[in-house]
Amino acid sequence: MPDDAAPIALAVAEPPEPRISNWLTLLLAGAAGAIAANIYYAQPLVGLIGPALGFGAETASLVVTLTQIGYCAGLILLVPLGDLIENRRLIATVLVAAAATLMIAANSPSAAMFLAASVLIGVSSVAVQMLVPLAAHLAPDRLRGQVVGNVMSGLLAGILLARPAASVMTDFFGWRAIFAVSSVLMAVLAVVLSRLLPRRYPVAAGTYRQLLLSLWSTLRDAPVLRRRVAYQASLFGAFSLFWTAVPLELASPSFGLTQSGIALFAFAGASGALIAPVAGRIADRGWTRPATGVGIAAAALSFVLARLGSSGSLAALVAAAILLDLGVMTNLVLGQRAIYALGFAARSRLNALFMTLMFAGGAVGSAIVGVVYARGGWLLVTWIGIAFSCVALLVYATEFLGRRGAARV
Repeated sequence: MPDDAAPIALAVAEPPEPRISNWLTLLLAGAAGAIAANIYYAQPLVGLIGPALGFGAETASLVVTLTQIGYCAGLILLVPLGDLIENRRLIATVLVAAAATLMIAANSPSAAMFLAASVLIGVSSVAVQMLVPLAAHLAPDRLRGQVVGNVMSGLLAGILLARPAASVMTDFFGWRAIFAVSSVLMAVLAVVLSRLLPRRYPVAAGTYRQLLLSLWSTLRDAPVLRRRVAYQASLFGAFSLFWTAVPLELASPSFGLTQSGIALFAFAGASGALIAPVAGRIADRGWTRPATGVGIAAAALSFVLARLGSSGSLAALVAAAILLDLGVMTNLVLGQRAIYALGFAARSRLNALFMTLMFAGGAVGSAIVGVVYARGGWLLVTWIGIAFSCVALLVYATEFLGRRGAARV
């Protein structure tokens, strides 16, 4: 084996069956939600942050895109360290960095500083993707999907509730307040988790450079990972497209909603988080393959419903939001359960690759919103959302093509 490449170590045996208490699962879920929300606070506020800092209408979505790009960078550069460094110390350190960058965003006097802070918020928010593999390590195999699903329900609730929380707080205190409050929350979490999380020392050995170089071989040698990435990157592109564009549509003359009204709409989408524990139990029972097809189909159907929103139907948009979140979140939990089964010693790297490529899809979805919405309105947004979903459906169809579908999960 070359000196500059660390092994993926899929064959390393797991230690004796671990146990995780209900209170620790709840703590991990709550922390995951609070951290993940940082990536999405700016999403419903682009219409306010842009003018306040001098962004044009077509470039305001850069705030969301740069946060996601930073998140992707953190996933590649920081999350794999969970296979090399004691996990509790790593998580606490990254949370301290998150607290600092959020406070910079809250006090940014210029567009340049806020954009730089947005990138760093994304980088430091990858602490959440250190918590999820830790939950998988702490859970026994027979309950791993359930535990991961429970933690993911907290993470997903944070993602979905971030938008209404940001909108409501902005109505009362202005858009900077949400970043300041989250900064304090991250500092508190750093202290709490550094005291209450169990220590976990990885079994992998080597240097940081070797760890990063091993990411390529990890992706190359894990067809299940590649398949789940293809599903989730496509679906998350659709998800990010929808949730970046829909505040613009809801605030348009077609609906005329205030920030509080947009917040109430986002609360409806938060119900998608409820599917995460169910999806985990489905995966534990071996029903991942059919559930994957149902989730992808639900996401595609959601954009058909969303098209009806172009005629001013708020009910159609609410139904589309719920269905989209259910489909995307189902596939996310199923995918994580599948990749965590590939190797005990490489879970952080597997998760880093899965989430990086998923968020790359999301970054594409949010990046095109400004131009797409300005030139084609909500109808063009829905057509592109359908196209994203159809890519996932086409890849899923290959699971039924005999030997070509050997990497099924």
